[in-house]
Amino acid sequence: MFNRDNDVLFTCAKDQIPTAWYSRNGERIGTYNGHTGACTKLHVNADSSLLLTGSADMSARLWDVKTGHSLFHFKHKTPVRAVGINLGDTQILTVNDPVMNSKPTIFVYDLDVDNLAEMSDKPVKEMLGHEAKITQAYWGPLNETIMSCSDDGTVRVWNPEVGKEIGQIRAHEKAIHNMSFSKDYSHFITASLDHTAKLWDTETLTCLKTYKSDAPVNAAAISPLGAHIILGGGQDAGSVTTTDARMGKFEIKFFTKVFGNELGACRGHFGPINCLDFSPDGMSFASGAEDGYARIHHLPSGYVEVVNDANKCE
Repeated sequence: MFNRDNDVLFTCAKDQIPTAWYSRNGERIGTYNGHTGACTKLHVNADSSLLLTGSADMSARLWDVKTGHSLFHFKHKTPVRAVGINLGDTQILTVNDPVMNSKPTIFVYDLDVDNLAEMSDKPVKEMLGHEAKITQAYWGPLNETIMSCSDDGTVRVWNPEVGKEIGQIRAHEKAIHNMSFSKDYSHFITASLDHTAKLWDTETLTCLKTYKSDAPVNAAAISPLGAHIILGGGQDAGSVTTTDARMGKFEIKFFTKVFGNELGACRGHFGPINCLDFSPDGMSFASGAEDGYARIHHLPSGYVEVVNDANKCE
């Protein structure tokens, strides 16, 4: 995940160590040591002061971005699958893995950064409804909603104040691995194992566009500049050793957002791509894959001219 200032990239992986990197040249700034299990998701707040990470060690941790110190430890009974900090840093969300007879649940905690010593590690809301593992959850516009996607193929909208589900769409035929919002939160995209990614209106939950791929789609991201979306995925990780990178289709594909036609592909990874994120200025993007690499891709200066021409056509 890129920070809002576009100068730092945060990554996490199965090596248990979340890491911060300079987004311009990939130089490592520092690490956040404390987890004892594979890290699954992370989220950095708007002013880059707080980092929240989730891990298979059945905990979520809040970090001071600048010093790398662990500020708070949110204990869970099962591995933590996703995390998020709301706008204003007043609450966080975490998502558990449905193992050991537990149900897929979204937890909401109150956050008081100025008084961490007396902050409670008990959730104020627990939201249940998904029938399978929740793969991603986000705070919606103005913290009025929480949106989540799941292996059950649905996207659900929740009211965090009352802890109830207020909307649901059957988005895909197979599991949804990821979802990502546009810069203004007016629409979002979902990535699924059914070889498609779909663009949705945030307010009405209507499908705006479907993008078809020739491989499972694990991740998708929307360009802040408005013209393009990118998809990543590939052959299932369990079958990677039976084929080469070309057959596995471990490529990042560019599509026009409005017309839905494929423009090209960016190669480099030799394992399934699990996550993608555009920088806030839209001139670079990052990708993470099962091959153990996080890559920063810088787009050429002429890309702006291409985008402007595409926007005029739209």
